[in-house]
Amino acid sequence: MSKVIISCAMTGSVHTPSMSDALPVTPEEIAEQSVAAAEAGAAIIHLHARIPETGAPTGDPDVFAQFLPRIKQRTDAVINITTGGSTRMTVEERLAAAVRFKPEMCSLNMGSMNFAYFGAAKRITNWKHGWEEAYVVNSDDYIFRNTFRDIDYILTSLREAGTRFEHECYDVGHLYNLAHFVDRGLIEAPFFIQMIFGILGGIGADLDNLMFMKQTADRLFGASTYQWSVLGAGRHQMPFITQAALLGGHVRVGLEDSLFIEPRKFAVSNAEQVAKAVRILAEMGHEPASPAEARAMLGLKGGDRTEI
Repeated sequence: MSKVIISCAMTGSVHTPSMSDALPVTPEEIAEQSVAAAEAGAAIIHLHARIPETGAPTGDPDVFAQFLPRIKQRTDAVINITTGGSTRMTVEERLAAAVRFKPEMCSLNMGSMNFAYFGAAKRITNWKHGWEEAYVVNSDDYIFRNTFRDIDYILTSLREAGTRFEHECYDVGHLYNLAHFVDRGLIEAPFFIQMIFGILGGIGADLDNLMFMKQTADRLFGASTYQWSVLGAGRHQMPFITQAALLGGHVRVGLEDSLFIEPRKFAVSNAEQVAKAVRILAEMGHEPASPAEARAMLGLKGGDRTEI
């Protein structure tokens, strides 16, 4: 593969404002960093929303409305709206923005799982907002819920809109869950698998696991029916995207996944991580796919058919 799709996940719901000054929180920050990431080479912009005053995660479509049009007006990047939201939201809250804006792409977690990041609290001594410490510390008791009924609800809610999905697989069992919905005809090729490593509660960030996940996907689906990408959480980000590119996959970076640009050095922006990914790919003879090329590979409907 000479063209590699770079996805950039801008802000997520795990990292809090106290963890990095670079984390975009306000609609203005999210829009500006999204545009910069697209200009640096990201074909897909993966988006969560934050309450502007506090930085807390929100699924409110009115907050999404403050930055989605700005991104669409200034870039040709594929806009990918989360349906994951945060572990503290109901499935209806997580889906509200996607139903309203009918984007080309949404993320979709392919199962329920423990989802913990309480270890990050040890690195913070001064919290900027009152909600943050309890939100992080109590994640040892958090479950991200996506039952088979939830996944069916999300798929069918967006089917008429023609939205396709970044199928987020945090463990091998999630690939089998994906196969179940493919067998039922609710997911059609070409589909996009995001293999995720290093989240506490999901599969570990070991290269043997990457090979096993890819081999399992090939066995379940056939290598020609899907596109695949990799993200590594935290310190695993750059090593794992490098390995994915060597194996012919696509890559995902962004401050949602890691706050760092190299060991013990914070990234100053999402665009800095995208630029590093572009350099890594160039050393292998790859080029970042354009948004148009990403749309063709993933069978997307086009930005003109959304309601952003």
